Amino acid sequence: MNTSTQTTQATDKNLEAMRNFSEQYAKRTGTFFCVDPGVTAVVIEGLAKHKDELGAPLCPCRHYEDKKAEAEAAYWNCPCVPMRERKECHCMLFLTPDNDFAGDKQEISIEQIRAVTNQY
Repeated sequence: MNTSTQTTQATDKNLEAMRNFSEQYAKRTGTFFCVDPGVTAVVIEGLAKHKDELGAPLCPCRHYEDKKAEAEAAYWNCPCVPMRERKECHCMLFLTPDNDFAGDKQEISIEQIRAVTNQY
């Protein structure tokens, strides 16, 4: 397994799984993706990379001393506890309609995600 996550993209399998999860979760919770689709793309890619590396969709927007231990603890696995309990998404992936950064989309294509993440 390649451990260089800075330049390696997520596998297609996990990217599709995280894209599908994100769309379904947004619809189920009445939340919306960020008005900037680049934010949505990068977060979904980060979740998929963590799923590749750790076997769990650990929040990609936080720093961890030990990612493996954090993934096992599950607190920050998406949807994280703050999102499930209070609809607070630090990553700006799932935003309530009253959030200034909420868009009107609950869907994003693989092509949109790859178009953004291929730039890194």
